[in-house]
Amino acid sequence: MQIWVDADACPKVIKEVLFTVAGRRKIKTTFVANSHLSIPMSQYIDFIRVDAGFDVADNKIVELACEGDLVITADVPLADKVVEKGATALNPRGQLYTEDNIKGLLRMRHLMEELRSGGMVSGGPAPLGARDKQEFTNQLDKYVTRRLKEEQAL
Repeated sequence: MQIWVDADACPKVIKEVLFTVAGRRKIKTTFVANSHLSIPMSQYIDFIRVDAGFDVADNKIVELACEGDLVITADVPLADKVVEKGATALNPRGQLYTEDNIKGLLRMRHLMEELRSGGMVSGGPAPLGARDKQEFTNQLDKYVTRRLKEEQAL
């Protein structure tokens, strides 16, 4: 298992959780972004800088993610692509994107995009709060614990 992070839009507080988890649980965690990112020195944490451009970081994550990996992203279309590859995605607010829910979430995203473009809905999600961080941390811990047990059983 490897963790891939869509790092350009990932909140700082979530990155810090991931830095801690990578070191403590000894999980390879790769941050992918099109701008510089300071990461701690660790054999478990690395950074891939991609060229600027629409979906360049997303495309790199899709290219590199494998079945059983975890991708951290709030980008539902990216989550859809990695789930199709057999990976799982986790939103910084703690929602897992899986085969069971991703298509419905993708349809909802498209609907909300249409409503916003038509002026029927404005704004986006509320700022990330302490409860979101806790939910993310809980889901991450559950997922990592389950996957590590599955890998040990093999």
